[in-house]
Amino acid sequence: MSTDLIMTTLKITGMNCQHCVSSATRALEAVPGVTGVQVDLASGLAQVEGSAAAAALVAAVQAAGYGVELV
Repeated sequence: MSTDLIMTTLKITGMNCQHCVSSATRALEAVPGVTGVQVDLASGLAQVEGSAAAAALVAAVQAAGYGVELV
């Protein structure tokens, strides 16, 4: 069985508290194909595991109100 799990790193801007981290995490977890999310407030980096397209991840973070770019 083939698994197409990939690790995508995103730089998220505009987060300044743990509520922001939770909001960004929930937005990413809601994207179909995401199997794991870790968001770090200090670095602004999000590590996303799964088969979701990078464009879908970026769109989810933008919809949550944050700036985002692929690393």
